[in-house]
Amino acid sequence: MSLTLAEARARAAMISDVSYDLELDVTSIESFRSRVTVRFRTTGGDTFLELHRASPVTVTLDGVETESGYDGRRIPLTGLTAGAHEVVVDARLRYVTDGEGMHTFTDPVDGERYVGGYLGLDITQRLFACFDQLDLKAPITLSVTADPAWTVLSNGRPTLAEDGRFTFAATQPIPCDLFAVAAGPYHSVTWEHRGLPMGWHARRSLAAELDRDAAELRRVTEVCFDHYAEIFDEPFAFDSYDQVFVPEINWGAMECPGCVTFNETMLPRGRVTDDDRRRVAMVIAHEMSHMWFADLVSPVWWEDAWLNESFADYMGFEVAATVAGYAGSRVSFEAMFKPGAYLADRRRSTHAVAPTADEVPDVDTGTTIFDEISYAKGNAVLRQLVTWLGREDFLTGVNAHLTRHRFANATLEDLLTALDAASPRDVRAWAALWLRRSGHDTIRVTRSGDVPVLTREGVRPHRFTVTAYSPTASASTPGLEPVGSRLVDLADEPLELPEWSGLVIVPNSYGETFARIELDPLSYDAVARGLSTLTEPLVRAVLWATVLDRAPAEAHLDLIARQLPQETSPTLITAAVDRTLADLVRRRLPGTEVEAALSVIAAACAPAAVHDEQRAIALARGLSRATTDTALLRRWLDADATDHGLALDPKLRWSAVHRLAELGGLDEQQIEAERRRDGTDTGNLGAATALAARPTPEAKSAAWAAMTEDPDVSVRRFRALAAGLWSASQRDLVTPYVTAYFRLAPDLARRGSAFAAAVGAAFPAFPLTAQELKQTRESLTPDVPAVLRRAWDDELDDRTA
Repeated sequence: MSLTLAEARARAAMISDVSYDLELDVTSIESFRSRVTVRFRTTGGDTFLELHRASPVTVTLDGVETESGYDGRRIPLTGLTAGAHEVVVDARLRYVTDGEGMHTFTDPVDGERYVGGYLGLDITQRLFACFDQLDLKAPITLSVTADPAWTVLSNGRPTLAEDGRFTFAATQPIPCDLFAVAAGPYHSVTWEHRGLPMGWHARRSLAAELDRDAAELRRVTEVCFDHYAEIFDEPFAFDSYDQVFVPEINWGAMECPGCVTFNETMLPRGRVTDDDRRRVAMVIAHEMSHMWFADLVSPVWWEDAWLNESFADYMGFEVAATVAGYAGSRVSFEAMFKPGAYLADRRRSTHAVAPTADEVPDVDTGTTIFDEISYAKGNAVLRQLVTWLGREDFLTGVNAHLTRHRFANATLEDLLTALDAASPRDVRAWAALWLRRSGHDTIRVTRSGDVPVLTREGVRPHRFTVTAYSPTASASTPGLEPVGSRLVDLADEPLELPEWSGLVIVPNSYGETFARIELDPLSYDAVARGLSTLTEPLVRAVLWATVLDRAPAEAHLDLIARQLPQETSPTLITAAVDRTLADLVRRRLPGTEVEAALSVIAAACAPAAVHDEQRAIALARGLSRATTDTALLRRWLDADATDHGLALDPKLRWSAVHRLAELGGLDEQQIEAERRRDGTDTGNLGAATALAARPTPEAKSAAWAAMTEDPDVSVRRFRALAAGLWSASQRDLVTPYVTAYFRLAPDLARRGSAFAAAVGAAFPAFPLTAQELKQTRESLTPDVPAVLRRAWDDELDDRTA
């Protein structure tokens, strides 16, 4: 059982002035030593420290070794007198391969070993004994014993690196879940900016990739830092700023103060696309904004996780677009992220962007709200708030909030108080409708004669741009020319647009609000025929999402066939293909219709010639996932290039290998040759997927065994195996594993929340029969881990909507 809200409140009421003096020894490859001195004050009584599955454990309380009563989860501290106390916990813990604890990774390229604690919700206790809750912020002092040749990075500024001992200055008071340590033979690029030590770090085998991108990573870091220094009154609060590409982290990145950890997918081998660069810039801006919203000012409890993530997600896309120079960032948000938020908001599991504390009764529940609602919907809602409130008033309120609660904890009510004081508008009434209520409104285009009329179904006020277009050319070569745009407010009363009588109308054309858009027949037909002719990628992003939303299969595929070959944005090509494969093919199409749908996608991704390399890459990646032409895929692999001469980067090559294996075109020896040719951990995972994808009973049996019988299988390997196991075109072959999945998944998910998320994502990738749906529902017993239960509930909703 995880920490409950009641327990956290009781402990916070009696404990104060916490500090940690932590010593870690990672020289052994079997387990690591964790010795922590916890100092605190108490009002007296009983409390506890968390420590997950350590052995052996010794506990010293105020200088006296005690019988700890440790049960594998908690160390009781009973009968404490009022005043100051010191607890020393000396323990050994196992390394992990699921990212939840002290993670260990051996690089297949050079055999080098890396270890790291990339923490988060309910994970710090897997590294050292602590009061594992947000509102007991504490300074952390660290000493690490490790290989003398290693680099060791953490939140505080290094103070010593000598003879295998690495020490760090005490941090400012931070939530213990934001502690980080990364150790290994890292390659580093370091410098100072405004007197602050900064650095980018990556595995030694990725040194060439880091050097390739170092100038741009530094530029984006500095312009984002300068921007935040300009807009926030509170200065950057920490004494260094390292950013580290770490192996096998379970998230895109983690905002640990002074030591931000990044997923290595953002440092790709081979070709770097414009979308890759845009994503990295967005994540840099996102994580850096957390230094203020999450690190300087932290939530009291997990119901306000949105205060961290919605704010950072909004700032990430906004700053990447307006400051870092990546103008297409909002295009990617509208096309790749926002549609998932609309889908999530229609499920039974949806929740308010800002739930109440009582709606998050324990940490297990808290793990389920780091979702599309807290990120993408929250981002969109905050953008609407800035549009409605005005940027100046918004930042005035935010700055007052940050100053008032620096190095402390705060709630939504605290933020609303600051925003309310900064603006003449009724912010609390706005928040009651936008933040405290789940679901979203619908904005419809109707007609009164030829006059367009906007109406709202719902309760929220909206401010957004509406754009009018005039159809051009003939029916065979349709097009849309912009006539005009204006910012409008829409609430209870319909809004007529007589100046645009008879024209095509697109509400929310720049994506300022969060609402489902329903076009009238005139506008819908014109958009369906002329979408790719619109000149503004942001408007096309909004409209791709609009017309694919709940579209019947035939209409969905017709749009792909007609518009995707003419689409010029690589971002929108990728988004349309991803959505078609993940939503239509994976969840809605019966097996008998899968091959025809894949043929439509493949044809749309195979124009005769493409002169824009970025567009060519997006189309080739789509083609590699959908084609049934084994000869084409073999030609690509033999030439290490597409038929049009585009070189295969590792991502594209492994996509082609996966698809060719799935079609029966590669045997085990050929896949092994590809793995050896690659030689990296990415190659190992790509080979695992390809081996699992082969259309034979033996391949499926081996993949299933590798997923379920190895207790130490990593999260990434499990995901790679699942990606190959389930194939919509191999329905009969994998049907026996559907029953096995529902039987074994709950036990597999008990390893931890990250592994539970991977198990949930491994849900069979095709529509289920009525009997299989019944089995899924019957498998949702009360003891199913919360993360897995949420994933299954969502899959059921998506398949039966």
